[in-house]
Amino acid sequence: MINDIIADAKIRMDKSVDALKVQLTKVRTGRAHPSLLDSIQVSYYGADTPLRQVANVSVEDSRTLAITVFDKSLTQAVEKAIMASNLGLNPMSAGTVIRVPLPALTEERRRDLVKHVRGEAEGGRVAIRNIRRDANSDLKALLKDKEISEDDERKAVDEIQKLTDIFVKKVDEVLADKEKELMEV
Repeated sequence: MINDIIADAKIRMDKSVDALKVQLTKVRTGRAHPSLLDSIQVSYYGADTPLRQVANVSVEDSRTLAITVFDKSLTQAVEKAIMASNLGLNPMSAGTVIRVPLPALTEERRRDLVKHVRGEAEGGRVAIRNIRRDANSDLKALLKDKEISEDDERKAVDEIQKLTDIFVKKVDEVLADKEKELMEV
């Protein structure tokens, strides 16, 4: 019982760290990365479709993304979707390929992005603490039902706290890496 609760907490905390990493890849750092465009939806025959399903996104050089649209009639729709995405990108069509140059980040914009990234990291820490709270309440319920002893409950709570500390440290490491990446010119 206790091991199941601890294992479940560990899995959920790990997923929280992974979700944070995914969120942080969407923050533009000045380097071209195909995942920057993952959130873009293109109107494809009346239905909103993810960009990756209608085009191939690749890195042309460190500051340019190249988008090859599968259906050439969609080229303008893809361009409009990129411009409407509020990412501050300006696509240029060159026949069958759309090039998206990434503008250099200003110092002020970098600081804003660092603030945003710190907010995302705090959200990750809160998620991990919520998982700790859930696991501890499950342990209290087992104690109340007299399925485990007080000593077992205390040991399990300590173990869950150690897990929480480990995963909060992982969040801090991910944050430090992203801040370093954002601030390098």
